[in-house]
Amino acid sequence: MRVRSIIAILVAVAVVALLVFGLISKGNSRLAVGEKAPSPTLPKLGEPGYGSLKEYRGKWVLVNFWASWCEPCRAEAPTLTKFQQEHGGKNFTVVGIDTQDISDDGNKFAKEFSLDYPLLHDGNGENGHEFGTTGVPENYLLEPNGKLAWFEAGPVDAKILEEHVAPLLPPNAKES
Repeated sequence: MRVRSIIAILVAVAVVALLVFGLISKGNSRLAVGEKAPSPTLPKLGEPGYGSLKEYRGKWVLVNFWASWCEPCRAEAPTLTKFQQEHGGKNFTVVGIDTQDISDDGNKFAKEFSLDYPLLHDGNGENGHEFGTTGVPENYLLEPNGKLAWFEAGPVDAKILEEHVAPLLPPNAKES
Protein backbone atom coordinates (compact mmCIF):
# COMPACT_ATOMS: atom_id res chain seq x y z
CA MET A 1 0.00 0.00 0.00
CA ARG A 2 2.80 2.40 0.80
CA VAL A 3 4.43 1.90 -2.61
CA ARG A 4 1.11 2.58 -4.35
CA SER A 5 0.70 5.81 -2.41
CA ILE A 6 4.18 6.95 -3.39
CA ILE A 7 3.53 6.10 -7.05
CA ALA A 8 0.20 7.97 -6.98
CA ILE A 9 1.90 11.04 -5.49
CA LEU A 10 4.69 10.90 -8.09
CA VAL A 11 2.15 10.63 -10.90
CA ALA A 12 0.18 13.60 -9.53
CA VAL A 13 3.38 15.68 -9.22
CA ALA A 14 4.34 14.75 -12.80
CA VAL A 15 0.93 15.78 -14.13
CA VAL A 16 1.07 19.13 -12.31
CA ALA A 17 4.63 19.71 -13.58
CA LEU A 18 3.52 19.04 -17.17
CA LEU A 19 0.58 21.43 -16.81
CA VAL A 20 2.82 24.17 -15.38
CA PHE A 21 5.38 23.61 -18.15
CA GLY A 22 2.61 23.84 -20.76
CA LEU A 23 1.33 27.13 -19.33
CA ILE A 24 4.82 28.62 -19.11
CA SER A 25 5.79 27.56 -22.64
CA LYS A 26 2.44 28.84 -24.00
CA GLY A 27 3.14 32.22 -22.42
CA ASN A 28 6.59 32.35 -24.01
CA SER A 29 5.30 31.49 -27.48
CA ARG A 30 3.67 34.91 -28.02
CA LEU A 31 5.05 36.85 -30.95
CA ALA A 32 7.58 39.34 -29.56
CA VAL A 33 8.12 42.93 -30.64
CA GLY A 34 10.66 42.91 -33.48
CA GLU A 35 9.81 39.38 -34.65
CA LYS A 36 8.42 38.76 -38.11
CA ALA A 37 4.71 37.98 -37.97
CA PRO A 38 3.31 34.85 -39.60
CA SER A 39 1.45 35.39 -42.86
CA PRO A 40 -1.06 32.57 -43.14
CA THR A 41 -3.26 32.29 -46.21
CA LEU A 42 -6.86 32.35 -45.01
CA PRO A 43 -10.29 32.51 -46.62
CA LYS A 44 -11.63 36.02 -47.01
CA LEU A 45 -14.67 36.68 -44.84
CA GLY A 46 -17.77 37.66 -46.79
CA GLU A 47 -16.22 37.31 -50.24
CA PRO A 48 -14.69 34.58 -52.35
CA GLY A 49 -11.00 33.84 -52.38
CA TYR A 50 -8.12 33.87 -49.99
CA GLY A 51 -5.96 36.55 -48.46
CA SER A 52 -2.73 36.84 -46.53
CA LEU A 53 -0.99 39.43 -44.42
CA LYS A 54 1.81 39.31 -47.02
CA GLU A 55 -0.49 41.32 -49.31
CA TYR A 56 -0.07 44.28 -46.97
CA ARG A 57 3.74 44.35 -46.84
CA GLY A 58 4.91 47.88 -47.40
CA LYS A 59 2.23 49.37 -45.15
CA TRP A 60 1.46 49.42 -41.45
CA VAL A 61 -1.19 46.86 -40.48
CA LEU A 62 -3.19 46.56 -37.28
CA VAL A 63 -4.21 42.89 -37.11
CA ASN A 64 -7.30 42.43 -34.95
CA PHE A 65 -8.24 38.89 -33.86
CA TRP A 66 -11.94 38.81 -32.98
CA ALA A 67 -14.98 36.53 -32.80
CA SER A 68 -18.70 37.25 -33.14
CA TRP A 69 -19.49 35.66 -29.76
CA CYS A 70 -16.94 37.81 -27.91
CA GLU A 71 -18.47 40.69 -25.93
CA PRO A 72 -15.22 42.73 -25.68
CA CYS A 73 -14.88 42.32 -29.48
CA ARG A 74 -18.33 43.84 -29.89
CA ALA A 75 -17.28 46.76 -27.68
CA GLU A 76 -14.09 47.50 -29.64
CA ALA A 77 -15.47 47.01 -33.19
CA PRO A 78 -16.86 50.57 -33.57
CA THR A 79 -13.55 51.99 -32.30
CA LEU A 80 -11.54 50.00 -34.86
CA THR A 81 -13.91 51.05 -37.65
CA LYS A 82 -13.49 54.70 -36.68
CA PHE A 83 -9.70 54.33 -36.43
CA GLN A 84 -9.63 52.78 -39.91
CA GLN A 85 -11.72 55.65 -41.28
CA GLU A 86 -9.41 58.23 -39.69
CA HIS A 87 -6.06 56.61 -40.51
CA GLY A 88 -6.62 53.98 -43.23
CA GLY A 89 -5.17 54.55 -46.67
CA LYS A 90 -2.17 53.72 -48.81
CA ASN A 91 0.18 53.33 -45.83
CA PHE A 92 -2.06 51.81 -43.13
CA THR A 93 -4.99 49.44 -42.72
CA VAL A 94 -6.72 47.40 -40.09
CA VAL A 95 -7.08 43.71 -41.01
CA GLY A 96 -9.62 41.77 -38.99
CA ILE A 97 -9.26 38.03 -38.49
CA ASP A 98 -12.46 36.30 -37.38
CA THR A 99 -11.25 33.35 -35.33
CA GLN A 100 -12.80 30.36 -33.56
CA ASP A 101 -16.06 31.24 -35.22
CA ILE A 102 -18.55 30.14 -37.88
CA SER A 103 -18.17 32.29 -41.00
CA ASP A 104 -21.90 33.07 -41.16
CA ASP A 105 -21.74 34.49 -37.64
CA GLY A 106 -18.63 36.45 -38.59
CA ASN A 107 -20.40 37.89 -41.66
CA LYS A 108 -23.36 39.00 -39.51
CA PHE A 109 -20.97 40.65 -37.05
CA ALA A 110 -19.10 42.45 -39.87
CA LYS A 111 -22.38 43.80 -41.26
CA GLU A 112 -23.73 44.78 -37.84
CA PHE A 113 -20.63 46.86 -37.08
CA SER A 114 -20.02 48.06 -40.66
CA LEU A 115 -16.47 46.75 -40.67
CA ASP A 116 -14.95 48.49 -43.68
CA TYR A 117 -11.47 46.99 -43.64
CA PRO A 118 -10.15 43.66 -45.00
CA LEU A 119 -11.46 40.59 -43.17
CA LEU A 120 -10.09 37.06 -43.07
CA HIS A 121 -11.53 33.93 -41.45
CA ASP A 122 -9.56 31.54 -39.22
CA GLY A 123 -12.36 29.17 -38.25
CA ASN A 124 -10.54 26.93 -35.79
CA GLY A 125 -8.11 29.57 -34.49
CA GLU A 126 -5.05 27.61 -35.57
CA ASN A 127 -3.40 30.58 -37.26
CA GLY A 128 -4.00 32.87 -34.31
CA HIS A 129 -1.93 30.48 -32.25
CA GLU A 130 1.00 31.22 -34.60
CA PHE A 131 0.87 34.75 -33.18
CA GLY A 132 0.64 33.34 -29.68
CA THR A 133 -2.92 34.48 -29.13
CA THR A 134 -4.53 33.26 -25.94
CA GLY A 135 -8.01 34.65 -26.57
CA VAL A 136 -9.96 37.39 -28.28
CA PRO A 137 -9.75 40.21 -28.87
CA GLU A 138 -6.04 40.70 -29.45
CA ASN A 139 -4.39 43.37 -31.61
CA TYR A 140 -0.98 43.33 -33.31
CA LEU A 141 0.54 46.33 -35.11
CA LEU A 142 2.87 45.21 -37.89
CA GLU A 143 5.52 47.40 -39.46
CA PRO A 144 5.70 47.59 -43.27
CA ASN A 145 8.38 44.87 -43.19
CA GLY A 146 5.98 42.50 -41.38
CA LYS A 147 7.66 42.73 -37.97
CA LEU A 148 5.67 43.27 -34.79
CA ALA A 149 5.83 46.85 -33.51
CA TRP A 150 3.21 46.64 -30.73
CA PHE A 151 0.47 44.38 -29.37
CA GLU A 152 -2.40 44.45 -26.93
CA ALA A 153 -3.76 41.25 -25.43
CA GLY A 154 -7.30 42.36 -24.83
CA PRO A 155 -9.70 44.95 -26.18
CA VAL A 156 -8.55 48.35 -27.39
CA ASP A 157 -10.35 51.66 -27.06
CA ALA A 158 -9.81 55.04 -28.71
CA LYS A 159 -7.35 56.15 -26.02
CA ILE A 160 -5.14 53.06 -26.44
CA LEU A 161 -5.13 53.43 -30.23
CA GLU A 162 -4.33 57.16 -30.10
CA GLU A 163 -1.62 56.74 -27.46
CA HIS A 164 0.06 53.56 -28.71
CA VAL A 165 -0.74 53.00 -32.39
CA ALA A 166 -1.24 56.43 -33.99
CA PRO A 167 2.19 57.76 -32.89
CA LEU A 168 3.91 54.83 -34.60
CA LEU A 169 2.18 55.44 -37.93
CA PRO A 170 3.91 57.64 -40.50
CA PRO A 171 2.47 61.13 -40.94
CA ASN A 172 1.28 60.17 -44.43
CA ALA A 173 -0.54 56.99 -43.33
CA LYS A 174 -3.88 58.23 -44.66
CA GLU A 175 -2.62 59.12 -48.16
CA SER A 176 -4.53 57.33 -50.88
